[in-house]
Amino acid sequence: MTPSQNMLRELGAILGSEHVLTSFPDRLAYNNDCWPRGIILARGRRLKGHLPAAILQPADAGEVARIVEWARKTSTPLIPYGAGSGVCGGTLTDGQGVIVDLKRMKSIVSVRKADMTMRAQSGIIGMNMERELQRRGFTLGHFPSSLICSSLGGYLAARSAGQYSSRYGKIEDMVASMQVVTGSGEVFETAPNPLAAHPRAMTPQGIMDLTQLFVGSEGTLGLITESTLHISPLPRKRHYRGFHFDDVEGALGAIKLMMQQGLRPTVVRLYDAFDTLIAKRGKSDDELAPSGMLERVGSWLGEWAGKDTTDELKGQIEHIARGLLGRILGQPLLLNRMIEALPTDCLLIVGFEGDGEAVRHEAEYAWELLDRFGFDLGEEPGLHWLENRFNVSYKMSPMFASGAFVDTMEVSTTWANLPNLYSGVRKAMAEHVLVMAHFSHVYPEGASIYFTFAGVADTLDETLERYDRTWRAGLDAVAASGASIAHHHGVGLSKSPWTHHDHPGGAPLFSALKSAFDPDSIMNPGKVWPQGGHHDA
Repeated sequence: MTPSQNMLRELGAILGSEHVLTSFPDRLAYNNDCWPRGIILARGRRLKGHLPAAILQPADAGEVARIVEWARKTSTPLIPYGAGSGVCGGTLTDGQGVIVDLKRMKSIVSVRKADMTMRAQSGIIGMNMERELQRRGFTLGHFPSSLICSSLGGYLAARSAGQYSSRYGKIEDMVASMQVVTGSGEVFETAPNPLAAHPRAMTPQGIMDLTQLFVGSEGTLGLITESTLHISPLPRKRHYRGFHFDDVEGALGAIKLMMQQGLRPTVVRLYDAFDTLIAKRGKSDDELAPSGMLERVGSWLGEWAGKDTTDELKGQIEHIARGLLGRILGQPLLLNRMIEALPTDCLLIVGFEGDGEAVRHEAEYAWELLDRFGFDLGEEPGLHWLENRFNVSYKMSPMFASGAFVDTMEVSTTWANLPNLYSGVRKAMAEHVLVMAHFSHVYPEGASIYFTFAGVADTLDETLERYDRTWRAGLDAVAASGASIAHHHGVGLSKSPWTHHDHPGGAPLFSALKSAFDPDSIMNPGKVWPQGGHHDA
């Protein structure tokens, strides 16, 4: 949709013309978030499928409410946008909507030591927020791999989990209340105090938790503009360690025992056999993913060619490396079978953080427990992970540049079902892509599996078909196992056709919520629950 002069005039009156972006480069920049499917399309020069009509940059909740009022009058879809680091297509338009970019709303409003809470606007970048908290002696405890390029509003919209979720919880465990602007234009606080509830929260059964209703709603009911969150003292002691296990099942049993003993590790990350093998060959955590394979192939060839490599030879090496990677990924079933024949040993990273002697005693008890089932590798693997823990998110570009794709699928289930989920998804995806996994975000009841997969095809259409086929096979296997299709990346367009597996009978309930909070169906249509078709090239 091309913005009309009337549209520009009306929006300019609300925000100021400098905060209404309509140029083609601006619209192109918001054409996609970090959904790999969109990256595949962009690299294939299919650029106009999801161009927004405009990008709006409000400064406060009042301006957001006026944008909603305008959108209701004009029947224009509104798509909230934080930092654009989502990987599920949660910020894509159908070509008719406008993006509401919240990054101007980036302040920490208050930090209250007395009740250990903070108040912040949704557009603040996670790293900036955490640095300011740490400067004051606190932490939110929320450290997703995308911390440097993701926003607080995005965390809340997608029910995000950070690397420290086993200690601090996911974002829904940290949030106390939110200021939201609904699709009807109403501005309200979801939990102004423990004894007060919004009138709409009253149900025949009691009081609905509006905070948890809006957390994870991905902008389909309203826009989150501010939030109050619980914070913690900045820990002064760190104890990290690595352990070797003979196989994944033995390691999972040890982790389960540790969690059900009541221990609260900050970090628990178990890499499967292939992920562990790549870690042993490399020297940084960014190689715990297929995205590191291209660099490793090029590195090995470079070492073979000698240290005094000319620029021309470097270019030839890069070309050969890309070709070798394509041939490797072009035989996924054979490659996955070869991986199954590898040694089954795996690496576990565990870390504890806190103050005083209590955290040291807890860590030592965990080391003793884990050492009964595995082999203690000392602190070096744990400290190495800590130093490199944000690297992996920035290593995807070489894979896409080589003509391949790489993506992740984070799912979760109970301890009893975890081996079934792991083997079922690997089997379902093995003929389409290279698959590896690590286990993280562990709880007394179960854990998340974070599958990483990579594939390649000859043409753009074949690449898209392989990508879509891989996701269908993977999520069908997840649903068949009874596990959850999403743990912390959200749903967006990518997973919405499978939402009914997680929430049987939930479609009419979601429809009722839309009627109550978004009567004109303008808020991020098609996300979370499907609305018509998607995956249009």
